[in-house]
Amino acid sequence: MGYQVGEELPPLQVQVTRDRLVRYAGAALDFNPIHWNERFAKQVGLPDVIAHGMLTMALGGRLVTDWLGDPGKLVEYGCRFTRPVVVPDDDKGATVEFTGKIGQVREDGTARVDITAKFDGKTVLGKATAVVR
Repeated sequence: MGYQVGEELPPLQVQVTRDRLVRYAGAALDFNPIHWNERFAKQVGLPDVIAHGMLTMALGGRLVTDWLGDPGKLVEYGCRFTRPVVVPDDDKGATVEFTGKIGQVREDGTARVDITAKFDGKTVLGKATAVVR
């Protein structure tokens, strides 16, 4: 696969619901009550239950691996958590939108993918980049 700077990945839109948070908590063994207990989340100053940052990051990784077709081609991935994804207690949940594009093609044939993750019109992952081969 030859990479071109500016090439855009197919966008990914994900509904993050409370039941998804519970399943992720079990898989990750992260049972922090801010991810499932509305009363606790509000007591610590959050607007409501929030998604796990690592779940949001993983979904951004899915944008890249879906595009690659082979997760083994993902060499490196990192980001910063800039805003929480607030997940309401309803059937719809929170919509998180992921986009990405090639920001750099390197001499060794790898490329840097710049990822944008937005919830409620605001970026939730900062400096989200992946290196692919």
